[in-house]
Amino acid sequence: MNFIEELTWRGMIHDMMPGTAEQLAKETTTAYLGIDPTADSLHIGHLCGVMMLRHLQRCGHKPIALIGGATGMIGDPSGKSAERNLLSEETLRHNQEAIKEQLCHFLDFSADRTNAAELVNNYDWMKDFSFLDFARQVGKFITVNYMMAKDSVKKRLSGEASTGMSFTEFTYQLLQGYDFLHLYRTKHCLLQVGGSDQWGNITTGTELIRRSEGGEAFALTCPLITKADGGKFGKTEDGNIWLDPRYTSPYRFYQFWLNVGDEDAVKYIKIFTLLSQPEVETLTAEHAKQPHLRLLQKRLAKEVTILVHGEAHYETAMEASEILFGNATQETLLKLDEQTLLAVFDGVPRFEIPKACLTDGIRPLELLAEVTAVFPSKGEARKTILAGGVSINKARLSDTEQPVTIDKLLNGRYLLVQKGKKNYFLIIVND
Repeated sequence: MNFIEELTWRGMIHDMMPGTAEQLAKETTTAYLGIDPTADSLHIGHLCGVMMLRHLQRCGHKPIALIGGATGMIGDPSGKSAERNLLSEETLRHNQEAIKEQLCHFLDFSADRTNAAELVNNYDWMKDFSFLDFARQVGKFITVNYMMAKDSVKKRLSGEASTGMSFTEFTYQLLQGYDFLHLYRTKHCLLQVGGSDQWGNITTGTELIRRSEGGEAFALTCPLITKADGGKFGKTEDGNIWLDPRYTSPYRFYQFWLNVGDEDAVKYIKIFTLLSQPEVETLTAEHAKQPHLRLLQKRLAKEVTILVHGEAHYETAMEASEILFGNATQETLLKLDEQTLLAVFDGVPRFEIPKACLTDGIRPLELLAEVTAVFPSKGEARKTILAGGVSINKARLSDTEQPVTIDKLLNGRYLLVQKGKKNYFLIIVND
């Protein structure tokens, strides 16, 4: 596989320094991607860069994931309108370990592999670097004029609401440039990849290598991913879509990809999956003939969910998504963990009742029309139950006298009531 050709058809190249393709064609090349460790999980906004490393390794080159422990203590001004809070070393180390665990889903870190992925933290080489040493060894090679010409600096300084930029943030591009220089010296790293907003920082690194070492290094960026309507990719009303299931359940993760628009699905399936070009072209053509079947979205959701969470979580998420359409069985419902159950039925009417109501069992009519307001009256509840129109936990009610007991609770505290085909209610039982 040719790395540049692979990224090109996938729409994953925004800018590329002259000579990059020739270098990659000439020999096995080491490349790195910087990852901001301000959280203990990646989110899907990181995925384009991570997929670049994945393709790089598949094409026989060596990937390095650089955790910005030092630069994370400062904050990158690129695309930011305000300075970030600084993080402690303890927090950064914790975040690093969590991020490495997630990267193992994408990269092979096996020591016996010739192009094994590596994880490095720039704090390790920056922590003992004194300011005087940095000024003498790094600062003298890059002029202030050069730094001021960068878009990340100009935009911050010229914005209408600009409050200026601290010296700390101003030096960020030098710090990132030194990372490239350090990896060039210690690991013969010749290429840095990243998002298009990082072009200025990356090229500062190539310039530093040229001026200090007389060497040649390269830069390649991917486009910043957006939605078809121009909105920010990966952002929902609840915030980022995270890779860590503690923050975004596999069900919500699956649903995000399942619900993207047709135009976005055509773009995303190239960027976020490992499907080949013929597979993508065939799938896209089939989707165009029957867009209502959402073939692209279903395959996209499947591939990305398996890549991040594994086959088992994908199966659970897919089964859970069927519950709302009435196709799932009671067995499927009983398998759902609490987080997924609440995610599936987010937004449906909810009622909270005390556990004491179920201690000796409660008749369905009282539960549905008195203790809760699923039905406005017992008469209507009785009529609908006898007509076969009410289910509790996907089991159809047929007897208005059969008590509902504690042992029927899902995850020890929930009852799912279905009225008709599409009306759901969640009863939460509190101690």
